[in-house]
Amino acid sequence: MSSLAHESAGSGVSEHSTSYVMRKLPHVTVVFWILKIVATTLGETAGDLLGITLNVGYLLSGLIYLALFAVAVAVQMNARRFHPAVFWTVIALTSTAGTEISDFLNRTGGLGYTNGALILTSCLAIVFLVWWRTGQTLDVENVATFKGEILYWIAILFSNSLGTSSGDFLADDLDVGFRNGFLIFAGLMVLLLAARYLTKVNRMVLFWLAFILTRPLGATAGDSLSKPLAQGGLNWGTEWTSLTLLTVLIGLIVYQTVQVRRHPLDPLPAPVNRRTGQPERPNGQVVGAVS
Repeated sequence: MSSLAHESAGSGVSEHSTSYVMRKLPHVTVVFWILKIVATTLGETAGDLLGITLNVGYLLSGLIYLALFAVAVAVQMNARRFHPAVFWTVIALTSTAGTEISDFLNRTGGLGYTNGALILTSCLAIVFLVWWRTGQTLDVENVATFKGEILYWIAILFSNSLGTSSGDFLADDLDVGFRNGFLIFAGLMVLLLAARYLTKVNRMVLFWLAFILTRPLGATAGDSLSKPLAQGGLNWGTEWTSLTLLTVLIGLIVYQTVQVRRHPLDPLPAPVNRRTGQPERPNGQVVGAVS
């Protein structure tokens, strides 16, 4: 496909092979993982800023961030193509909401990190089971349906919540500490990277394992910056750490925005259900293509 010719009329998908859908989700590249780590680290410190530093509490903080997440994901779902600023805003808010959900279950709810992690793992497994049963592709780079993108964001929300519990379990229950916890999660990420190139392990399994692990990786990194010296941190505080991370995140989003404008993402073929072969509701702008 060399160029895009015209937008299809209406919201349906043409049955012709020339129908395509503009991508809503980015390619999984090195820049993607850097942005994800920065966004989730910001989510950890921003969650602590509201829940602990400003003494709002885990429950109210969680509700506030869930409301913000709902607004942001609605904007994302109604977008017609990939917009880095919108996408990464949603990612950051799934991280802050995930932090508060995890903290509410584990601390306020009294479940503890182990039980909280088990509950979140079960919820995530159910999401993936439903995702598979609906006939949507599990390839996160090729999600082209409205239903598939909804499942994608639900899975990300639970993944970030689970990642928070995992990081807290390692740092607190096992008394590993924030810096050592960061090194452990960084080492696990290196192992996943090696598995990506040296083994035949399913790529989507590796993606979701990495996605979950980048949450505690970012959380321990954020805690290493914000927590007091006595707790193994650098004592930047949640305010300065959040501001620094927000600045870095904005800079990276600007960079990705420029790159996408220079090199637009190729559209995807019009979506069909993996199990039935029937056309599905697209999640982005439907276009036609000429060779």
